[in-house]
Amino acid sequence: MASACMFACLSCSKDDNRKPNVIYILMDDMGYGDLQCYGQKKIETPHIDRLRETGMRFTQHYTGSPVSAPARCVLLTGVHSGHAQIRANDEMPERGAVNSHDSMFVHPQLEGQFPLKAGTMTIGRMMQSAGYRTGCFGKWGLGYPGSDGTPNKQGFDEFFGYNCQRQAHTYYPPFLWKNEERIYLDNKVLDPHLTKLDVDADPYAEDSYAKYTQKVYANDTIFGGLLQFVNQNKERPFFLMWTTPLPHVSLQAPERWVKYYVDKFGDEDPYTGEKGYMPCRYPHATYAAMISYFDEQVGRLVEVLKQNGIYDNTVIIFTSDNGPTFNGGSDSPWFDSGGPFKSEYGWGKCFVHEGGIRVPAIVSWPGQICAGSETDHISSFQDVMPTLADIAGVACPPTDGISFLPVLKGDLDNQKEHEYLYWEYPDPNIGLQAVRWGKWKGILTDIRKGNKTMQLYDLENDLQELQDLAAEYPEIVDKLQHYMDISHKSPENPKFDF
Repeated sequence: MASACMFACLSCSKDDNRKPNVIYILMDDMGYGDLQCYGQKKIETPHIDRLRETGMRFTQHYTGSPVSAPARCVLLTGVHSGHAQIRANDEMPERGAVNSHDSMFVHPQLEGQFPLKAGTMTIGRMMQSAGYRTGCFGKWGLGYPGSDGTPNKQGFDEFFGYNCQRQAHTYYPPFLWKNEERIYLDNKVLDPHLTKLDVDADPYAEDSYAKYTQKVYANDTIFGGLLQFVNQNKERPFFLMWTTPLPHVSLQAPERWVKYYVDKFGDEDPYTGEKGYMPCRYPHATYAAMISYFDEQVGRLVEVLKQNGIYDNTVIIFTSDNGPTFNGGSDSPWFDSGGPFKSEYGWGKCFVHEGGIRVPAIVSWPGQICAGSETDHISSFQDVMPTLADIAGVACPPTDGISFLPVLKGDLDNQKEHEYLYWEYPDPNIGLQAVRWGKWKGILTDIRKGNKTMQLYDLENDLQELQDLAAEYPEIVDKLQHYMDISHKSPENPKFDF
């Protein structure tokens, strides 16, 4: 339930003719338990925690998919993964050497993922129609350069960052994209999946890893562009999507933050690249450093909003695109990144268990949301579009979502609820579906292998989904199967079908 103090905030709203700015912050592969305000004990996140202290914490918010591109598609279009154009990461290998970073450097058409269609109604386009200046800074992943799916063709006036998810596997890339133009950085091309330790290198020596730290850390550059966008648009309403690639592996962070956590955690065994991505001398310290570095940037953004006198009229939504990962030297169980959910391989990213799809979500809006409040309202990425439509005062296009603005305002009597939530992930090897209906969670796995037997869990009593109750409640299984059947619409891209 929402905090009782929320009702007092109904009288806190201020008359202001200017529409509120909206900043949507999307982290990448950060688990439900990776923030202090969600129970994290090892990583320090004081600035994000401050957003929670001044706003509302969601305990039952879900991503649209357990992996990157489809989660972003659900978010941007407001339709769940059974209806979405993009339902998996499709690198489109039929184009050629799409996994070669050398080839991508020479041939931009090899970058990027399967694109959104021309004219797709996205959040960006909707906010433009409401009079907002729109910007996206960070990682895109919804259309290769030159396609109809690039940010500037999908509702964003400005874009700066990585077009391609594979390019974002290194934080020292040779280039970024500013709108439709490559901006070259003073970094060499290093393939994050092929650049290994030298054969004779001592894995415990710091200088063995020197080649992985280059001159320009992309997140510094992206953040600079983001602040410029805020400063240039302080006199008009703006919608800013900050889609940072952090803390997605490879493990790379500024030295001062890595040193801070080495001092805090002590020495540790190195990660030498055996699970993909670049080696790292201090994997635990670096993962923590990536999150604290970004937390510091969040604090800086809030400071700039206050300096410009627009903080009180800005909605900040903070979340993650899916659960924690299992590769590249990350160690989700060591950090307890899943929080109350299991986070090892098979339970976090790429899977539809709670650890893979339930994500932290914080909304801050001074004077409109009661400080320090909390809600257990069940919501998902498809709800963001109708919520922003209500905030911006514009009609929402058809979606699968429900606005959660009443929850934010404390108007619980007028908050609609989902009958159920649905996910599908056509992983090329297994194939997954899931339904959340009240306390019940149904999961169908190994679909591509012919499995038709659903797992059933009672989330009120089994958050880790360890006790399969399908045999005891066949009528519930039948109901959830019905929801799965009516929620799946065959996709145009055959790679996304089961």
